[in-house]
Amino acid sequence: MASDQYNKRTFEFGIRCVRLVEALPKTMTARTIGKQLLRAGTSVGANYRAAVRGRSRGDFVSRMGIVEEECDESLHWIDVLVELGLVSQKRVEELRREADEIIAIAVSSIKTARKNSQR
Repeated sequence: MASDQYNKRTFEFGIRCVRLVEALPKTMTARTIGKQLLRAGTSVGANYRAAVRGRSRGDFVSRMGIVEEECDESLHWIDVLVELGLVSQKRVEELRREADEIIAIAVSSIKTARKNSQR
């Protein structure tokens, strides 16, 4: 996948997380979990941008590891929202699928970068 396409996907993932949080009920629980999702979901795209602009391959690998972690954390908070009945499984189905794909691409990029640095 081209860098600009992945950049767009990670950016849009963050926007979709923001929209989900904005639609949550205005309870203390929803706000607390929503803040966690907001932080993790929006950091996916920001860390990808930082990875692309990294000074070294090691910097790229490190930042892509953060992309993977933050996207996985986003999945965790989405699952918590579903489990608590604050959002329906159907509502987040596509968002979860996109997170899984973003994680898979990040993992693949990390493996490729590590393999290429050994040469």
